[in-house]
Amino acid sequence: MPTAAAAGTLSAMGASALRWSLLLTSLAFLRGCCGQSFGQTRFICTSVPVDMDMCTSSMQSGAGGGPGGEDLKSTVLQLRETVLQQKETIMNQKETIRELTTKLGRCESQSLVEGAGGEGGRRKQPGASGKNTMGDLSRTPAAETLSQLGQTLQSLKTRLENLEQFSRMNSSSQTNSLKDILQNNIDDLEKQVLSRINSLEEGKYNPKNESEERGKIESTLTSLHQRISDLEKGQKDNRPTDKFQLTFPLRTNYMYAKVKKSLPEMYAFTICMWIKSNASPGVGTPFSYAVPGQANELVLIEWGNNPMEILINDKVAKLPFVINDGKWHHICITWTTRDGVWEAYQDGTQRGNGENLAPYHPIKPQGVLVLGQEQDTLGGGFDATQAFVGELAHFNIWDRKLTPGEIYNLATCSTKALSGSVIAWSETNIDIYGGATKWTFEACRQIN
Repeated sequence: MPTAAAAGTLSAMGASALRWSLLLTSLAFLRGCCGQSFGQTRFICTSVPVDMDMCTSSMQSGAGGGPGGEDLKSTVLQLRETVLQQKETIMNQKETIRELTTKLGRCESQSLVEGAGGEGGRRKQPGASGKNTMGDLSRTPAAETLSQLGQTLQSLKTRLENLEQFSRMNSSSQTNSLKDILQNNIDDLEKQVLSRINSLEEGKYNPKNESEERGKIESTLTSLHQRISDLEKGQKDNRPTDKFQLTFPLRTNYMYAKVKKSLPEMYAFTICMWIKSNASPGVGTPFSYAVPGQANELVLIEWGNNPMEILINDKVAKLPFVINDGKWHHICITWTTRDGVWEAYQDGTQRGNGENLAPYHPIKPQGVLVLGQEQDTLGGGFDATQAFVGELAHFNIWDRKLTPGEIYNLATCSTKALSGSVIAWSETNIDIYGGATKWTFEACRQIN
């Protein structure tokens, strides 16, 4: 049993412990009774008489009631200053986040496409879903888009000016009347484009109205082109039907040309064309041929940072072409189904060859041949990121392998050059859509 002295000591220790307990418990609500906010709390053990007010005792001890009072006061002030700084920092961060969220929302409302180079591959697989949007209006800055659309409108204006000169030489009231209508249409289209770009720049564009706006611009471009083409027919009577080129000034999903004829079943082919582009990254898809059940039956594409590729029945060969320098180049690809042997020619010289490209697979007939777009479905499913940007001419297809000499004649614009036995380049064989334009072919004129 404990002695009386020990009992007294235990009693005193119990009272002291009770007092410390009460003090620690009271510290939990010092914030309320003293109206102070100390941030992260550090407990200081101080003895308090039973009859003394807790808050008063705390403040007195902190004001110099002991040798550590000044340190405690300094610590509390530092903590308060830290809390105030943190609050200010948090408020600034919230404001920054709010601004960034607003800007991101604007960008997302304008962004209508998936990243062109982010997938790191070539074209989408057949049937892959994707937004059928109005070109790269969302992929390029508004200023660049305005510049590109301005080029399209300027080309139409140039054609209209040529028609004005023609109409002055042939004083036809009907021609003058149609010219005035076309001029008004161009002016209206410029206003639509400017309004659209201004809305994009100010972040006020409403995506819900995009389909309607896209439809208006596409319809106007197609109608305008068609009416100018009809008016130009009077000037084309004496011009050979193969002396023309197609121009695709924008990376869109609505500018394209369609070959009226389909391909027969082929066990060999040679495809040649003149091409001019400075588009980056990748010139896009000069042509694509789709058949039921296979959207990639025959495709030529340069997408993203990949080299140009030829696809046959979804099998791929990389081609050694370097053509996106803004100059005219003549390219040819030959292929035979036996062993899948292929050759690639640029400007009349063989640049590469290989084999095992879709061997023993004949090119299937009854498909759709499109210039300027890659097809994800038969005759459609265009993706603006894969669209061709530039100029194209003398697209010809043979159902046999041409000789190097025959290809050289084509590349040098020789009078001995052959026309395609399957598809021959002629205005009567091509329908154009979405504002793609026709011009007199330049490359052979420069060579000769």
